[in-house]
Amino acid sequence: MTGTVAAPEGAAARLWLPGLGSREHTANRRLFVFPHAGAGASSYRLARHFPDEIEVCAVQLPGRENRMGESPLLSADAVVDALAPLIASRTELPYAFLGHSMGALLSFAVARRLRALGAPLPLRMFLSAHRAPHLPDQDPLHALPDEALLARLEQSEFAGLDRELQEFLLPLVRADLTVCETYAHRDEEPLRCPFTVLGGADDEGVTQAELAAWIGHTSADFELRLFPGGHLYLRGAEQQLAESITHALTEWR
Repeated sequence: MTGTVAAPEGAAARLWLPGLGSREHTANRRLFVFPHAGAGASSYRLARHFPDEIEVCAVQLPGRENRMGESPLLSADAVVDALAPLIASRTELPYAFLGHSMGALLSFAVARRLRALGAPLPLRMFLSAHRAPHLPDQDPLHALPDEALLARLEQSEFAGLDRELQEFLLPLVRADLTVCETYAHRDEEPLRCPFTVLGGADDEGVTQAELAAWIGHTSADFELRLFPGGHLYLRGAEQQLAESITHALTEWR
């Protein structure tokens, strides 16, 4: 395994943000998508549900899909250090963030860094299936032995994968859990962009109260929406979610 190799800014942006420039001639808005733990950019096939005016760029972290040969990052700060400057350089279009589970936490941390850099903030943050960032993790998993961790992951995004694939992905998932579970929240001013917080009505790992607690991190509008299903409610709700995001983004003229 090799570490992440530095690349020219344009090449790095395409590596970290697949989909960038895919609707160069039609897009007037951009959606950056941050996937859940263990997932790559292709996990959310949302682009086909959006009109040509919205370009969808899914974040591709090291250690997955076409970046399988790179070592995964082990802290939220490392992810933010790499991603925030790339996104800051591509805010020529008004944009939004959609983050699911781990992706919600990372998108929030990136937005904070963008504010520190003086970059434009997202038009809206769509934060899905993760407790508010100031709430402590009551059940950390990243240090569990392999067998115990595999057993616990059967109840999460890993559900439905065959055993061989689970074992293959385990080091990556453990790295991503380390990113989430070692995140050190720092008190800062609320973000001046509206939040839409999303969740599955039957998600046993994230309560409605934990989702509602995101309200303290925005000084703008706040909305909480629950969808039928559990932690992975997104699978099957892509069209409904895309319509909601499109409506929110096209309100801004």
